[in-house]
Amino acid sequence: MNAPDRYERFVVPEGTKKVSYERDTKIVNAASFTIEREDHTIGNILRMQLHRDPNVLFAGYKLPHPLQYKIIVRIHTTSQSSPTQAYNQAIDDLDKELQHLKKAFESGFMLLQSVVEEERRKNKKIIWFKTQEHDALCAVL
Repeated sequence: MNAPDRYERFVVPEGTKKVSYERDTKIVNAASFTIEREDHTIGNILRMQLHRDPNVLFAGYKLPHPLQYKIIVRIHTTSQSSPTQAYNQAIDDLDKELQHLKKAFESGFMLLQSVVEEERRKNKKIIWFKTQEHDALCAVL
């Protein structure tokens, strides 16, 4: 089989930069960022975050080939910003959003855990079930 080994999807080869920058010579305030060992997951999230920035005129990405584990993100900004500033701001904003989601998940999980423990102390029976809308729900009997 011609497919590369699985680890090659994630491990950046030694001597290769995770992110490289190339300024566009034909369009002012435009650049391409090549991100190694990433795919549509990061490409689409980053593109959508860049679209939230009012100084970004265009943001898109492409996966050059299914067996090449890199994406190329193209950014065109107004004169009020630069592609590098927009890229860095998008990464910072996504990091903050992920930290917020992590804290919300952890606090929700801890709350659920405390409710379950309290009900177990009362010798209540706890069952878990799955529905079409939710992966797991808890019921106290």
